[in-house]
Amino acid sequence: MEIFKEFHFEAAHRLDHLPPEHQCARLHGHSYRLRVFIRGPINPATGFIMDFADVKAAAKPVLDQLDHHFLNEVPGMGVSTTENIARFIWNRLKPALPLLSEIELWETATCGVRYRGE
Repeated sequence: MEIFKEFHFEAAHRLDHLPPEHQCARLHGHSYRLRVFIRGPINPATGFIMDFADVKAAAKPVLDQLDHHFLNEVPGMGVSTTENIARFIWNRLKPALPLLSEIELWETATCGVRYRGE
């Protein structure tokens, strides 16, 4: 079985490696939507795969690094494409959430990425 918890954060970035006429080369922001999926057995004592409050607590440190920040300046981010942001989030969540199975990161209402680790 799999559960998920959804989060939202706001952040700005620009993709400096693109030609100046490309819209993403200019400073802009997104209202990101993040879904964190946890897969595992249901604990018979709790009835949970994992308590949603624990998922929220595990996500808080990484969301604090991203929310209302300029992603180009976040240490360890690299080029702030949606793909790299997803990998950045995964690498920080996985140690705290061993049952993490997937993340979905939406940068707009119609564009996003799914990531399941390397």
